[in-house]
Amino acid sequence: MEALAIAPDLLAHDWLGASRRAAAGLRGVLAGRPTSAERCEETGGRGEGGDRTLVIDAQAEDVVFGELARLHEAGARFTAISEERGTVHFGDDTVRVVIDPIDGSLNAKRGLPHHALSIAVADGPTMADVVFGYVFDLGPGEEWHAVRGQGAYLDGERLDPPAERRRRDKLEVVAVESADPRHLAASAQALCDVTGRVRALGSIAVSLCQVAATRVDGMATLWRSRAVDAAAGQLIVRESGGVVEFGLEDPLGAPLDLEPHEPVIAARTPESLALLRTLPAR
Repeated sequence: MEALAIAPDLLAHDWLGASRRAAAGLRGVLAGRPTSAERCEETGGRGEGGDRTLVIDAQAEDVVFGELARLHEAGARFTAISEERGTVHFGDDTVRVVIDPIDGSLNAKRGLPHHALSIAVADGPTMADVVFGYVFDLGPGEEWHAVRGQGAYLDGERLDPPAERRRRDKLEVVAVESADPRHLAASAQALCDVTGRVRALGSIAVSLCQVAATRVDGMATLWRSRAVDAAAGQLIVRESGGVVEFGLEDPLGAPLDLEPHEPVIAARTPESLALLRTLPAR
């Protein structure tokens, strides 16, 4: 697919610097609440995404929106779409900033490794329009980012991922998300047919990044996905040379909003993506 042009003024703003400052702030939020008991505390409300809001979610979002406000003061115009606050206007409805302050909140509150800040900037309403993606995995402290047409990076080094690995015509390792036991049970035979091993990391954003580096050979959500979880990671996969699909009719047409839409699948090659497409419809 030919890369779409990016309006020069959109990337003139320091999205990467703001994302890095937000990630540093989030590390401070979590360091201030190191125990599971502290991280499980709820605010008593629900975010716009429908989930109960943890105190760490609210504090993390405050950090991110502080950085967005600074960008706005410096001249950036956009509309933010965030799991907790919903849609917040900063002067331009055509530019969207899609945020999950902590993708993998369950992992964060239980002290499990993978939970990530995810920020995507788009010049239109769909996944195809994302021009900048940033994922910071707060467990191992890994920084992933991509700019449309300019490649994907891990800790500042451009990704040059190895080829996928197969065994007996199956992908060696596939990451699965939305790992409700009911969804796993419904997909069990199909997973047996396409892969030798599965991994459930607990964060869509992080699982997509693992595909970008070929740490896993593919990933699939076993239920519908939301833009706040996937928008940044899917660009990182595509800019690493991988392929991503949200449904068959328009593979990158999933809207950048707060609603759950099609499942997302990602792989290193179109042939492997076709294998993952055989998983049951969710």
